[in-house]
Amino acid sequence: MITLVLDRPWLVARLPQQMRVLSHAPQGAGYVATDCIVWREVRNAELTQDFDVESWFAGQMRHFPGAVGMMTSRDIGLHVRDAAEVEGIGAETVVTLGLSNAEAVGTRLLWHSADYGTINLLVATDAALTEAAQLEALTIAVQARTAAVMDLDLPLATGRATGTGTDCVALACLPGAGRYAGLHTATGEAIGAATRRAVSRAAQEWRRWRDAKRAGG
Repeated sequence: MITLVLDRPWLVARLPQQMRVLSHAPQGAGYVATDCIVWREVRNAELTQDFDVESWFAGQMRHFPGAVGMMTSRDIGLHVRDAAEVEGIGAETVVTLGLSNAEAVGTRLLWHSADYGTINLLVATDAALTEAAQLEALTIAVQARTAAVMDLDLPLATGRATGTGTDCVALACLPGAGRYAGLHTATGEAIGAATRRAVSRAAQEWRRWRDAKRAGG
């Protein structure tokens, strides 16, 4: 369903056709019609407190007019993808994941006490959904992401990590009459399965990377 092209510093995801994408991405937020979602890799050292990242990223996104754009300090070559099909409904997830900026929901760590890190998700389904059902589908993707992070059991001073302070999710579907996409539906099951597996694998890889870095490997 999704075609990926790694062209550093970009990871470019092409959908099979123009779809309705719902996201809270830095560029292209809300409901938009597009066939392109991109990740821009950045370095932690570039993201200083006085850097106007929004204006800079808007300029960068001129390379991809009409696309939805996300940023990550994670090596984009370490992206993970997974797919699921339930009762003929397909879903596919692509994720880049870092947890250096992890948080426990309902609490906050001081911004300057943490490094950068984020979970950026693209979830695409061939289910044809209303806007309301697409919003419900987005909550399933978020639930699956959170469950996978909690499965990692990453302790923080404020509790067990549930995500990061800068997570982003984009969910693509076809516009249609499907009114439901919750946990009792094939759409919700497919989205949840693909997303939870992808985030789980990415989280395990991040932990191995972190442990090797701490050990000087």
